Amino acid sequence: MDAVFRALADPSRRQLLDRLNRRNGQSLRELCADLHMARQSVTKHLAVLEAAGLVTTRRRGREKLHYLNAAPIGDIAERWISRYDRDRAHALADLKRALEERPMNDTTFVYNTYIKTTPEKLWQALTDPAFTRRYWGVAHVSDWQPGSKILSQSEPDGEAKDLDQVVLEAEPGRRLSYTWHNYQPEHAQVFGWSDEYLAELQRERRSRVTFEIEPAGAAVKLTVILDNFELGSEMWQAVSGQKKETGGWAELLSNLKTLLETGESIEAFDAVGSTPAR
Repeated sequence: MDAVFRALADPSRRQLLDRLNRRNGQSLRELCADLHMARQSVTKHLAVLEAAGLVTTRRRGREKLHYLNAAPIGDIAERWISRYDRDRAHALADLKRALEERPMNDTTFVYNTYIKTTPEKLWQALTDPAFTRRYWGVAHVSDWQPGSKILSQSEPDGEAKDLDQVVLEAEPGRRLSYTWHNYQPEHAQVFGWSDEYLAELQRERRSRVTFEIEPAGAAVKLTVILDNFELGSEMWQAVSGQKKETGGWAELLSNLKTLLETGESIEAFDAVGSTPAR
């Protein structure tokens, strides 16, 4: 965690995070605009932020886009400081939520985290029903072949429900992508939506989630990309963690990391941004 604290200690790096918070997915040229810093200095600061895991990058043609990554903040709050100082943990959790906030024109979220495990075990954690139940709160049931359905099973002996999730890509130990679930009646009950509003929401285009797995020494780098949202939609708000009833994906990744590294189950992800509450 030292790298995260060192990265946050510099006001110029915090300024860059603020800019990404206001508009995520910027190129180096865009980040340099109106800054009283040389391009070389911005490049060096971004390298420090990326090394600390607070910024992650994706290629789009010839451009490299920079995204805010709140997962390390969640790791600090959930796995370390909270053991010693609850008030400071709450302060960091507030910072994590602030970093997760997105402007209304941003429909792509990129998170990454490093987990001390193997690609095979991480793949199992993403696809094995018994494993997914421990941190999602529901079992994800599928043969994980492109075009196959992903069913959701709340109870071990209960019926597996079709939430309109479909596998798009599946390369064991490397990459998994699928459409995100549609709005369900359970969500309407939680948030007080009318039948008419629920029907309207269910007509939105489907968002998707992609997991990319890369070996990283004794650990594995997991990158999660969520995209194809309707601008400002209920699902967009839920996935970003902006709804109080939802935990957001930084929290989910922290739960997954804890489970893989310690074997301990913690509170399952339960939100509109996940499968419906049981």
